[in-house]
Amino acid sequence: MRSRPHRFQELSMTFVLRRGVLSAVMLLTLAACQRGGDAEAAAARPAPKQTTEHRVPSELGEVRVTEIASGLEHPWSVALLPNGEFLVTERPGRLRRVSKDGAISAPIANVPPVWAKGQGGLLDVVLAPDFATSKHIYLSYAEPGPDGSAGTAVSIATLGDTALTEVKRIYEQQPKLVGPNHFGSRIAFDGKGHMFITQGERQQRMASQELDKLQGKLVRLNLDGSVPADNPYVGRNDARPEIWSYGHRNMQSLATDPRTGTLWEAEHGPRGGDEINLPQAGKNYGWPIITNGIDYSGLKIAEAEGKEKPGLESPYHVWEVSPALSGMAFYTGHAGSSWNDSLFLGALADSSLIRLSLDGDKIVKEERLLKSLGWRVRDVRVSADGKVYVLTDEEEGKLLRLDPPAAK
Repeated sequence: MRSRPHRFQELSMTFVLRRGVLSAVMLLTLAACQRGGDAEAAAARPAPKQTTEHRVPSELGEVRVTEIASGLEHPWSVALLPNGEFLVTERPGRLRRVSKDGAISAPIANVPPVWAKGQGGLLDVVLAPDFATSKHIYLSYAEPGPDGSAGTAVSIATLGDTALTEVKRIYEQQPKLVGPNHFGSRIAFDGKGHMFITQGERQQRMASQELDKLQGKLVRLNLDGSVPADNPYVGRNDARPEIWSYGHRNMQSLATDPRTGTLWEAEHGPRGGDEINLPQAGKNYGWPIITNGIDYSGLKIAEAEGKEKPGLESPYHVWEVSPALSGMAFYTGHAGSSWNDSLFLGALADSSLIRLSLDGDKIVKEERLLKSLGWRVRDVRVSADGKVYVLTDEEEGKLLRLDPPAAK
């Protein structure tokens, strides 16, 4: 007859084994569910059977908002294709085609590997200036590095019907750092053979002031990724030649004014102090030495010396309360539209689309649209026919079309 202690040990071991088997089964089941969830998230989706429309008020009259597509997982950027279709990035790492009637394709193959954690993932998508003949697109994304690190990167690729080909990384932020936030990133062109890439300082605040690092810098490259000979720091041993301007925090908005060729950039402040800059070669835009915001804790930014300082560029426009800006598009060349000569910016925290009325480069008025819908606005683009397209940043994100109010 077994002693009581031995019997107790046997029962305990049986319980542990059974618990282990049960845990393994649960893990396998969870993994299968996750795989099923991933497969479901990646599946193509047909066009909606019915079109959903919203009528929202504005200062200039009613705006018609049409839901083109929904069910996009944290969409980050939209590019307008010449045939009326769309390319949309989803932050987890998927690039999709969306048809005119809202059908969503399966993910386009051969997208570069992305680091999809925190604010990282697949970010901007833009068409190359010569897309009509080359079919080239540019993608920005958080690229994985060693030991859990990551950094902003840009690749160029040829767009096919279902896959990318000739994928080539042409830029990587160095050094790669550990941490989940502040990757930027938008791409814009100047019409003179150059591209600009925005980035964040990866929450390493003083890195934005260090010219031997690419964090917190606006970068200017030739379209093939090479460094222009007239970049401001070319030839200096203590600075990265890619840098155009520095002292930036987390730039998620960038666009070139088609009227003048002026580059506009907007970035997230900390707690308060979102700002617009018109970045110029070699200029220092101050972060974190000057800022209109405070730390998320409510305390002063440790490195800050005030809102302005000689030798540092003050913001062109600032919001004391942060709307959390992401995406930027000019609305110009539509003389018959009530929105002509406007600048649109997405607002995440404010759940709105900001419209700034422009008189030349001067911002004369601000209006916030779509507030009643309550969606985080991640990106905004303007089509040649004067429609405005918006992405909402949600688990079930939407692609929207806005028709401007009727001109009076």
